[in-house]
Amino acid sequence: MPDPALVAHVVATTSLTPGEAARVVDDVIAFHAQTVEAYVRARHAHLKTYGANNPEIFARIAEELRERVVAAPELSERQLRRIVYG
Repeated sequence: MPDPALVAHVVATTSLTPGEAARVVDDVIAFHAQTVEAYVRARHAHLKTYGANNPEIFARIAEELRERVVAAPELSERQLRRIVYG
């Protein structure tokens, strides 16, 4: 179950029921939980389906990634320490 406060907010600001709101929140979270690699592969396949060529596709994906929220990679304790302490 997603964050109850977020579900309550979605219910209060839309005409969705609590169950519908929870499903929408879950879908959005799953969408943004994609790794960069998974997003790039899926987006490339989608654009290729509509006839775009690779140079166009890669330029578009690069532009989209600058604006997109993506899941953070899994970091080890050591990697986290390096972020904090350099």
